[in-house]
Amino acid sequence: MKFFDKLKKNYELKKDKKQKNKEREKYHKEVLLDEKKNKSNKKIAPNDAYISLLHINKIYDNHVQAVFDFNLDIQKHEFIVFVGPSGCGKSTTLRMIAGLEDITSGDLYIDGTYSNDLTPKERDISMVFQSYALFPNMTVYQNMAFGLKINHVNKEELDRRVRNAAEILQLTDYLDRKPANLSGGQMQRVALGRAIVKDSKLFLMDEPLSNLDAKLRVQMRTEIAKLHERLGATMIYVTHDQTEAMTLGTKIVVMKDGIVQQVDTPQNLYNYPKNKFVAGFIGSPQMNFIDTTVCKKGDKVTLKVGNYELELPEAKGKVLVDSGYVGKEVSMGIRPEDVYDLSESDKASSGLEIESTINVYELLGSEVYLYFNIDKFSLTARVNPNTPSRVGDNVKFKFDMNKVHIFDNKTGLVITN
Repeated sequence: MKFFDKLKKNYELKKDKKQKNKEREKYHKEVLLDEKKNKSNKKIAPNDAYISLLHINKIYDNHVQAVFDFNLDIQKHEFIVFVGPSGCGKSTTLRMIAGLEDITSGDLYIDGTYSNDLTPKERDISMVFQSYALFPNMTVYQNMAFGLKINHVNKEELDRRVRNAAEILQLTDYLDRKPANLSGGQMQRVALGRAIVKDSKLFLMDEPLSNLDAKLRVQMRTEIAKLHERLGATMIYVTHDQTEAMTLGTKIVVMKDGIVQQVDTPQNLYNYPKNKFVAGFIGSPQMNFIDTTVCKKGDKVTLKVGNYELELPEAKGKVLVDSGYVGKEVSMGIRPEDVYDLSESDKASSGLEIESTINVYELLGSEVYLYFNIDKFSLTARVNPNTPSRVGDNVKFKFDMNKVHIFDNKTGLVITN
């Protein structure tokens, strides 16, 4: 009996030692975190924005600069979309906010806390990646619960959160299935569910719909928009698809070559682009651009292209004259829906008729795209599906000159919208 008592005593001593080590380790972690937060709190947030990015730069070891002087304030509950072509720095910026990339210079504040030195875990964020990153050997329930389990959330709370997220995402009937038995849309919802259960205030999404087909993308866009409304969380979403950006974002950040081109609401980006890049990138089909010369005859200001002179409204003409553009080349931009063919020309209150031959006719059901040339420039008109115009027809077009945008040919900056 003494032998077994001795074994029992040794076991209890080891158990006690192990428990003390765990407590000591937990204490040290808490102390280190407090020290880090205290250090962070010495830097005071410049305003009351939920997230502030101030003069953020990212330079890699090979001296390639991916992000240049990025500045942005994000308020609570906003849905912010970073959009731009591949390689513009949008994903890099998102990863710096997440703590997955180091910030070369500049300051990041999350909820008033200086966050440059905080680890991803300490930032209280949920992230959804382009790849679903699901564990193939785990069920939907286990995949969604995994993050909570490793953070030692108690079983009752874990179960409540998983089932609540599953209900929101309509995954309740699939909780016992494994990823191999799910569709692409269902797997994406599981990835979203794994983010939701963390109950974070900030969601970061890096092109989450790019692996889905067109129909599923439309469906998932709706799901994400509903999710934002329901959770009331702050979301930052990265995409190269301007349709996703326009339909999801309360505010859009347009980027090119690591530089922010414009930050605004979807409607303002569409109607009041600050430069030629934004004007061409936002909108589908993209804006038509024509190089023209500014002319002035008496009180009239016109834009000359080939044999045509397009008269500008008085206000737009005055801006060009006052800015010293008479006799100079400028770029005129006009949206395809503001170019009317003969069947719709009464929509344009005034303007010169321009005749051209239809090169391509595209029927999209509710609308038709007509492709034609003026001088050396290829243009698109978005017209009524009942148009009689077909390939090879000579058609008269009118531009709604009240809707034209004029850009400086050298800088690309807008002169007047």
